[in-house]
Amino acid sequence: MKRLLVWFALSSMLGACSWKKIPETPVVSEGVAVAASTLGPGDVVEIKVYDEAELSGIFAVGSGGTVNYPLIGRLAVEGMTSSDLAETLQKKLGEKFLRNPQVSIIIREYNSKKVSVFGEVNKPGTFRYEDNMTIIQAVSMAGGFTKMASKNQTNVTRLENGEERKFFVPVEAIAEGKTRNFFLRPGDIVYVPESIW
Repeated sequence: MKRLLVWFALSSMLGACSWKKIPETPVVSEGVAVAASTLGPGDVVEIKVYDEAELSGIFAVGSGGTVNYPLIGRLAVEGMTSSDLAETLQKKLGEKFLRNPQVSIIIREYNSKKVSVFGEVNKPGTFRYEDNMTIIQAVSMAGGFTKMASKNQTNVTRLENGEERKFFVPVEAIAEGKTRNFFLRPGDIVYVPESIW
């Protein structure tokens, strides 16, 4: 009986030691919520107003963060989400020009938002962010992994509230369906290290 108690005590101590060795940097095993993307200079939006062809079309956000929209003129859109823009247009059009306008917005290009992919990929560089972009998509844009890539040690550096955070993302496990995908945010930096094996 005493031997059993001693063995249990040692096991508990070893377990406690192992727990302390877990790295502080989080290891991601599931998807991270996607923040709503906002508009900026260079972005391209498609505005659709139901049954109003003349008010529908493709519009580019200018360097000043505005779009030149029929009837309304220059409209400041920088920092707006697509939902914000739809609500703003519905309100402005409804005030003077249309009764109960129905407006929908499609973001065609996020040129103001970028993600970077470096390390063991075939075509490292900076790429245009796309809505609901995943780490799998980003690696694909960068030409896929090299033969030396440590796929499951891929890390993402992200700036949140002025502080830098780093996530380790098991990309190979995601591709094999063993864990949830990881969603990127504008400004993320993806780094794929070299395998030591």
